[in-house]
Amino acid sequence: MDRSANMRAIRSKDMRPELAVRRLVHKMGFRYRLHRKDLPGKPDLVFASRRKVIFVHGCFWHSHQGCKAAHVPKSNLSYWEPKLQGNRTRDLKTIQTLKESGWESLIIWECETNDEAALIDRISVFLET
Repeated sequence: MDRSANMRAIRSKDMRPELAVRRLVHKMGFRYRLHRKDLPGKPDLVFASRRKVIFVHGCFWHSHQGCKAAHVPKSNLSYWEPKLQGNRTRDLKTIQTLKESGWESLIIWECETNDEAALIDRISVFLET
């Protein structure tokens, strides 16, 4: 019962790392749209005039390589391994589809939101080029 309640509480939008990125991008003077359903993967932030999108990925759910938070649970491996692999596969396909449609993508990992200065640099370089 506790596990079910925990899993139900996990949302796909408006999580703390995404909100942090949104506040930062807004403070930098950039304006964006949220979760456009007509784009593959419903990107978290969409800069239509620049044809650029930003995804804010949770390290666990999207299997951030080399990150401590991206571990595979020890129990119920038959569920978790295909689930996490499917997320990675879907992410790669989404990025490729966007690229083929003329959109550039930036992935910001949950653990990267802790270093605001580095994040400002990455976002500035991405949006201003």
